[in-house]
Amino acid sequence: MKENLLLLFLFIGFTVSAQDTPTEEVSLESGIINGTVLSAADDQPLQNVNIVNLNNVKGAITNLEGYFEIPAKVDDTLYFSYLGHKSLQVRVSADWVRFGDVKIKMNEIGITLEEITVQEIQLTGYLEIDAKKIPIYNNSRYRIAGLNSGYEGGSSEPGAISRALGAIFNPADFLYNIFGKKPKEMRKLRKMKEDDKVRNLLEKKYDRETLVALLQIDRNDIDAILLNCNYSDNFIVTANDLQILDAMSECYEEYQVLQQRD
Repeated sequence: MKENLLLLFLFIGFTVSAQDTPTEEVSLESGIINGTVLSAADDQPLQNVNIVNLNNVKGAITNLEGYFEIPAKVDDTLYFSYLGHKSLQVRVSADWVRFGDVKIKMNEIGITLEEITVQEIQLTGYLEIDAKKIPIYNNSRYRIAGLNSGYEGGSSEPGAISRALGAIFNPADFLYNIFGKKPKEMRKLRKMKEDDKVRNLLEKKYDRETLVALLQIDRNDIDAILLNCNYSDNFIVTANDLQILDAMSECYEEYQVLQQRD
């Protein structure tokens, strides 16, 4: 009898202990993950590295110790970019979510600067003469009632307005192939505009790399989109990534308006 009672108590104790021990599971829901970015050359922390979650379009930046936190879940892809270092994409694994503080190492890239000749403008001191020597870029914008914004028709020359109208009311097949067949990627444009960290990142960049990674399109496609939306060559060459984002977003919003009217 005593042996049976002893076995019963042991069984109850084991059952209670098993129920009190939580089962470790990795949540697939969005949460906050963290990590540290280091230089692959010397394992020193990298400050001000830009990180963007390509899935939820949330941004983050590393602090003095290279530490960062960013909203993410398992299987999201994080895009890391830092001046003078090769950009990389890292998938969020279950172990990363479970244990946290993953070390990310970035490799330096060699940068060769080409010689640039700056043409000096010789000023005479006479306003009428000097005003003619200063280069002027005449890129005009045209607005049409009923649409959200205007289009840049390039230089103010005969036919510029006609080209802008033609681009709007006769959408090119190229825009349909990009906007129509990639609705998920294009919807990221609005999310990118809403995240201040992503906007601050794009404002400082001119290489289009982050836009390419987020939208999953080729850099040449970005230039072609802007050309089909009648943005000038000068704007495409000189604009920073944030200006390019806003231009593409305007073009996409107006494309949607035209599609709804058809």
